[in-house]
Amino acid sequence: MPDQNSLQRIRIQYQVNYPIQYIGQLDMQSVWERIFRRANLPVAYSQGFNPQPRLHLACALPLGFQSKCELVDVWLKEPIPVEKIYEHLKGKEQPGLTIKTISEVPLSLPALQNTIVSAEYICEIVNPPNNISLQQQIDQLLNQTQIIRQRRGKTYDLRPLIHNLFIIDDSNPIQPKLGMTLKTQAGATGRPDEVLLELGIDPFAARITRTTLHRDDLIKP
Repeated sequence: MPDQNSLQRIRIQYQVNYPIQYIGQLDMQSVWERIFRRANLPVAYSQGFNPQPRLHLACALPLGFQSKCELVDVWLKEPIPVEKIYEHLKGKEQPGLTIKTISEVPLSLPALQNTIVSAEYICEIVNPPNNISLQQQIDQLLNQTQIIRQRRGKTYDLRPLIHNLFIIDDSNPIQPKLGMTLKTQAGATGRPDEVLLELGIDPFAARITRTTLHRDDLIKP
């Protein structure tokens, strides 16, 4: 077992595009494990009967979504300069996964997944209603005090999970873009596909990209 004082915690920001956007959260965990094995970096392991790599993803990215801002924290057994870590990882990524930044963060920070408070998305919509009616639908939705929906057999209120919702560019009525900021916390996570459904838009006719993860630990990635 490595000395806790020798551990190093690094934070990686990365993009998710085709084809890796179609794998789930558990599989993404395995992807990062393979990347670090191929890079021959000394990942630390948890204690117990079934040790696991100390590797924490920020929050689940739904299947089919792209992202410019995903985060993963990884603990190494020994400190390595960030530049060296990047050199080891370069070229080891799977197709569709691109590393943007690598930084060292304090060991004492809370678990990454517990610090995410909201997320921003851009939704590019194919064959939408015209922008006038779309803006009206947005206004009507935001004016509601409750938006009761069901997810996995459980009833919940979508309205308090929507922090912001707006048309980004109304110059292209054929394929407008929606921006939205949604709450992203354990037990209270807003999904952009469910917002689109409330607007009468088929989520499968939209390209959804997560652009920003807002955290409350005040440490930049």
